[in-house]
Amino acid sequence: MAKQTVQSVEPNIADLVNGWLKSYKLDYKLEQESLNDSIDKALDEYKSKQGGTGGNRPDCKLLAYDSYGTAYPVLIEYKGYKDRLVKFDENGNVAIKTSDNKNDYKNINSYAVNGAIHYANALLHYTDYEDIISIGVTGYKDESGNLQHEIGVYYVSGKNYGYGQEVAKYTDLSFLEETNFDSFIEKVKSLNLTEEEKNKSIEKREQEISSSLVKLNNDIYKNESGLGESARIYLVAASIIANLGIKGENPVRPLEKSDLKSSAEKGERDGDIMLRKINTFLTAKNVPEDKKNLIIQTFSEGLLTNENINKPINGESQLKRVFSKVIDDLGLYYKIGLTTDFTGRLFNEMYNWLGFTQDKLNDVVLTPSYVASFLARLARVNKDSYVWDFATGSAGLLVAAMNIMIDDAKSSLKSPDEFKKKEAFIKANQLLGLEILPSIYMLAILNMILMGDGSSNILNKNSLTDFNGNYGFVRTSEKFPATAFVLNPPYSASGNGMIFVEKALSMMDKGYAAIIIQNSAGSGKAVEYNKKILKHSTLLASIKMPIDLFVGKSSVQTNVYVFRVGEAHQKDEIVKFIDFSNDGYTRTNRKKASINLRDTDNAKGRYDEVVSLVRFGKSKLKIFTEKEYYESTIDPENGADWNQSAPVDTKPTLQDFKKTVADYLAWEVSNLLKNQANGTDGESGLGK
Repeated sequence: MAKQTVQSVEPNIADLVNGWLKSYKLDYKLEQESLNDSIDKALDEYKSKQGGTGGNRPDCKLLAYDSYGTAYPVLIEYKGYKDRLVKFDENGNVAIKTSDNKNDYKNINSYAVNGAIHYANALLHYTDYEDIISIGVTGYKDESGNLQHEIGVYYVSGKNYGYGQEVAKYTDLSFLEETNFDSFIEKVKSLNLTEEEKNKSIEKREQEISSSLVKLNNDIYKNESGLGESARIYLVAASIIANLGIKGENPVRPLEKSDLKSSAEKGERDGDIMLRKINTFLTAKNVPEDKKNLIIQTFSEGLLTNENINKPINGESQLKRVFSKVIDDLGLYYKIGLTTDFTGRLFNEMYNWLGFTQDKLNDVVLTPSYVASFLARLARVNKDSYVWDFATGSAGLLVAAMNIMIDDAKSSLKSPDEFKKKEAFIKANQLLGLEILPSIYMLAILNMILMGDGSSNILNKNSLTDFNGNYGFVRTSEKFPATAFVLNPPYSASGNGMIFVEKALSMMDKGYAAIIIQNSAGSGKAVEYNKKILKHSTLLASIKMPIDLFVGKSSVQTNVYVFRVGEAHQKDEIVKFIDFSNDGYTRTNRKKASINLRDTDNAKGRYDEVVSLVRFGKSKLKIFTEKEYYESTIDPENGADWNQSAPVDTKPTLQDFKKTVADYLAWEVSNLLKNQANGTDGESGLGK
């Protein structure tokens, strides 16, 4: 007997829900109708549910307003089968991405909530709306022919990284009615991700960022001739800055693809338009004039004003084509406000194409974000710290420090106004980074702008020869009162990079420092620098890091050294030596792997414990053993004894002797019994 096909009841569900909306007197729009220009354009720009371009049409959409006049887009998707409301991924998020970080079109197309959240991501990507309500409704007819329905109501925003959070269970949509909507929004505002949910969402989005960067870089490298590695980096940075926009009292509209006309008229070329937008953006951000001019000049010279990149071919310039690729592939991620080293990932991906020697490659490796946070914690960073980095790269360490500072301010300052002032002060005054390479400097600027703008004191200077310890812009006559130093130096520099450490710590009066460096720096490669450092700073800890920490990027063994600054090291000072070879993470270097870093042995707990051990000592031992934690002293006049480990006692104990004898007797008895069972006299050594 042929299996009976279940007929979709989607038209019945649509009729039911549209009837509710009509009864609530809401101005809703159906699939083919226009809601407003920005939403229509965003839905058209975004990838369709089937994987093509455009064609996103929610079954129903509307704008709901709270009593303050704030508009909330509401996107509704209907399905007509039982169990087609929502599909989750392995992390418990609504499945909108596959395990290899591509759009999960199968589930987006098959499940009501998944489709509605896909539409919401289009708005996060291409509009100014930050808070969106996604609703999925499905149903079926029961055995009596009665229509049954299910509703999923999700809040989608940058706060939950675009994955959405269920608001509550509902049996109808009356929460959208004007008299009920304020209380619904209060419920939305009370939603909070748990720390575990937050970490999982960030990890997932970071994997997506990496995949998108690989795709973008491959695309530009293969299809856009004439663009060298520096040009690619500058183009991506310029495109993102032009597309950011600013809200508030002095708004700046983001540059959009449609603004670039691919005109050949000088002054109206795509590069001219982009430069004007970047200038407007930096002015509105109150970037110091000399710094703004440096950025504009960097983008302008030989790049945005270049004739070839602006020349229209078949009606489109190369610049417009690259700009479009950047905002399509990356726009969602920098607009939802991830507190991550976004451009550090871009930096690493771009440098995959460069033909560096191994030594030089080791100099341009991104510090993993969890290691960057680890260093900032070891340097005891808090809301009142003044943090600097003398080889800042893409500013990943400063981003990590800034996030810790802001979190500390948020937890300790109970006045929202006071917190806002402190957050702005942290970004403008409490961070300083130096980077000598112009292209990497531009990434550091971009990174800090993306983080809400801590770019004020990111300097394009040689920290060893051109830096006098002062603020870089505006307050140039004032010393930067550094109290925390974090660093991952270029290992090819003198003393494996310890030259940077000695310079920075000698310019500080007090505070703490944490650096990650090639471990040969502590065992003979940097003796003179180390001896100088110990004249004014105390070595608190030496931490041996996993050999595969930088797997796929670098092959050097690293150590983290932690210092208290402003006190000379005494010969009887206790130093904590920690073998952190097992940090709890398993790493792979498989290009096609969706996740190359997995927490397989309580990584978070291990990092927390090491921070506690460095600060408080042996009493904090829980996960680690005394074989991995060792306290001893160093000779301040040696400089090559910083990499010690717990001594192995080779002297046998009485217990060892007893065990050996017992093992031998057990073996002899076993042999004797075996021989008797075989009917032989097998000579034994017993009694000899």
